[in-house]
Amino acid sequence: QLQASGGGLVQAGGSLRLSCAASGRTFSSRVMGWFRQTPGKEREFVAAIRWSDGSALYADSVKGRFTISADNLKNTVYLQMNSLKLEDTAVYYCAAAEGVTLTTAEYRYNYWGQGTLVTVSS
Repeated sequence: QLQASGGGLVQAGGSLRLSCAASGRTFSSRVMGWFRQTPGKEREFVAAIRWSDGSALYADSVKGRFTISADNLKNTVYLQMNSLKLEDTAVYYCAAAEGVTLTTAEYRYNYWGQGTLVTVSS
């Protein structure tokens, strides 16, 4: 089970940290990812991390502003979002992929948490 939290309302230029707590099965051998979706659009990849060594992958739209990290002791993955823009407004989902290959492909992620809403205001 994946439980996402940390969403909320923030002004443009501000920061938020999302958390994804994993429980019920072992995710430490997997790749964990964050995706986001706005109404009328397809869900898009944001960032991914390989739990075993911390290697990360980012969408170009968030590179340099967002940081994904993992805390093995807490079984939690984080998404630190800085310099937020209006276009970052979305429902953010965390997910776990099979295997250890960093991937942006949604179909490779087979465990999904519920979304958490991030709203960036002007």
